[in-house]
Amino acid sequence: MKALLLILVFASHYTLAQTTVPFDESHWAIAGKMTKETFQGKDGIRLTDGKIVLKDSTFTNGIIEFDMTLTNTRYFPGFGFRMQDNNNYEDVYLRPHRMNNPDAMQYMPVFNSQESWQLYHGDGYSATVTYSLDEWIHIKLVVRCSQAEVYVGDQRKPALVIHHLKREVKPGRIMLDNGAPAPAIARFANFQYTKSDNPTMVGTFKPEASAQPGTIMSWQISTTFNEKQLQADYSIPQDLASRLTWQALPAEPSGLINLSRIRKLSEAANAVFAKVTILSDKPQIRKFQFGFSDRVKVYCNGRLLYSGEDVFLSRDYRFLGTIGYFDEVYLDLKKGKNELWMAISEDFGGWGLKGIIADQAGLTIEP
Repeated sequence: MKALLLILVFASHYTLAQTTVPFDESHWAIAGKMTKETFQGKDGIRLTDGKIVLKDSTFTNGIIEFDMTLTNTRYFPGFGFRMQDNNNYEDVYLRPHRMNNPDAMQYMPVFNSQESWQLYHGDGYSATVTYSLDEWIHIKLVVRCSQAEVYVGDQRKPALVIHHLKREVKPGRIMLDNGAPAPAIARFANFQYTKSDNPTMVGTFKPEASAQPGTIMSWQISTTFNEKQLQADYSIPQDLASRLTWQALPAEPSGLINLSRIRKLSEAANAVFAKVTILSDKPQIRKFQFGFSDRVKVYCNGRLLYSGEDVFLSRDYRFLGTIGYFDEVYLDLKKGKNELWMAISEDFGGWGLKGIIADQAGLTIEP
């Protein structure tokens, strides 16, 4: 009898905690083309442009779930959570046109309105999923602190296990997004969420990837400027350098620097410098391996050594522009103080860098 009472109390508590939200303007801020409709026997909405944002701004941990339909279109419908404002949130979206591929589903953090899928890819960020098109599928997010898992259809095994969410754990709003302008269609129905600090999670979570030996773990980041200011010179323009101010940005445990954490991209100012000081005990040459997104110019002691471009589709129709240690230069270091500067410019998809000097014997590297 006592056990039965405990079960009833628990079930009652769960029911009270679970909130079903109708699709209307009293519950949602609508920033898109939303039409109520009944599709395959379910009452819901047809979202053909933009997004809708739940006005309740207190969701941190728990469960978000809803039904959704997808079409065979190149678009990116999904949802956001812990949304601080329209420019800062955790984002999960689907790529129905990429189903059965390793990037059919994507998690990325959004900082200062900047997408970051080129920086966060592979295990813990993207996953292979098979979607049923033009019929209802059930989507569920379970999130606790810095970990989350996403279910698509099959509610027994998560389709995507997010080992480490990249934004600070803070309460925020929930968003549903069509992911493309009309005529792409995403339908939503049966939206509900449950607040819980300890939801059940079944995924296998892995420790956060650690940086390779020799990774530079902190950089000084300049204020933004237009990359066109660098086109005519083989050295750093002194009039530009004199106007810059700087802020230290520690790398993530993997060694990645996500520039959007502290800088906002704009069409007029789409670049920053990242710099470190290298103190060398003698004249020597050292290999510097690096990754970047989207474009880079590398300077050592003010002299241009390298420029490169990894923009989406810039090499062929399969090229994604994802960041990795694909490039290297050799730094001609003098005895004493040397400065390594990288100009990183961005179009879309992820604004970042990372760098390694594996052999640091006789060197001291300071941000």
